Amino acid sequence: MAKKRKHNRRTYKYQIREHPQNIRLGNLLDDLADVHNHFLRLENRYYRRYGKYAGRYRLQPHLTHLLKRTKKHWAWIPRDTLDAVIIRLHISFERFFDIPGVGRPKYKKREKYRSAKFQSGYLLEEGRVRLSFKAWDEPSEALKFNKRWFSFHHHRDWKGNVRYIQILRDAVGTFWLYVVTDDTSKEVLPATGESVGADFGMKDAFLTLNTGEKIQSPQFLKHALIELRKLNKALSRKVRGSNNWWRALRQLARLYRHIANQRKDWHYKLATDLCKRFDLIATETLNLDGMKRLWGRKVSDLSFGQFVEILKFKCFKHKREFRQVGQWTATTKPCSDCGCRNENLTLSDRQWTCPECESHHDRDVNAAINILRAACDPSVEQQ
Repeated sequence: MAKKRKHNRRTYKYQIREHPQNIRLGNLLDDLADVHNHFLRLENRYYRRYGKYAGRYRLQPHLTHLLKRTKKHWAWIPRDTLDAVIIRLHISFERFFDIPGVGRPKYKKREKYRSAKFQSGYLLEEGRVRLSFKAWDEPSEALKFNKRWFSFHHHRDWKGNVRYIQILRDAVGTFWLYVVTDDTSKEVLPATGESVGADFGMKDAFLTLNTGEKIQSPQFLKHALIELRKLNKALSRKVRGSNNWWRALRQLARLYRHIANQRKDWHYKLATDLCKRFDLIATETLNLDGMKRLWGRKVSDLSFGQFVEILKFKCFKHKREFRQVGQWTATTKPCSDCGCRNENLTLSDRQWTCPECESHHDRDVNAAINILRAACDPSVEQQ
């Protein structure tokens, strides 16, 4: 299979202001959920019969027939937005067949379908966006374009040419505008000549640098557990589906969103600080799914996978070098001074002495030194 070309794009996120006509955006996402489920049903039927998926080039002509016959009520949605649902389904099946461990696409509840993509039929201005829907016109007895304006909080300008936009609805019910541009500009920071290896930790620190510095995580989820328990208990007392139940559910989702925003903000600030101080940043590759099965909530609270993705973006933006050693690269047990492998080292041993050279090591600092050394060694597997 030919390797697909990746496009460097930048996404800008804006909150759409609350307004009664936002219900039209909710209706849009609800109908797109029906489109997704309909074509997923067709894909599953095709797969049971032929042992392969139909693909977008069979489904898109079928959508044209549906819009003329049995699914005329979908015609109020822009055609490229409907096509984007089929393309997303096509990519999901490609990943299911080609990538081990990726599950097959699932049916979506209406309230669980989150986003809609617009490649055309929109107009962006400062602080507002115009979307082109279709509405039934009684005099002409036909569908005609009905253009609607939606205001958003324009807190910063986007750079580059806009490629497409997306409308997203989060669990709280807030609508967001994503503006995707082709901007690849960089904010180059002055060179420092320094390199650093960072070891991810569960006990002593979130990150331990080879310099001996330990960076602690605020653990936002842990500090919000009392409030989360209170809101979950209040939710459990409500009649499921009632107005009070939906109100309690939104309060719980709002708190989870606040925790996620706090964590992401801290990750961005930490990544920026590392980029300002070091020219090369090296980390390790971890089996986070396996770690979640062992330690559960704390791994999710630290969210090391999200931090690595943010750090990659920051290194690209500030023209820093980012390296990640392979998952099976030995970094914890080898002595950073003589290379002797301490096979008796356990997870509870935070300090240890090398039996060969008698060097005393902090477990995490020793691992960070080995990570940096492995990242600079061309013979060691890199991710």
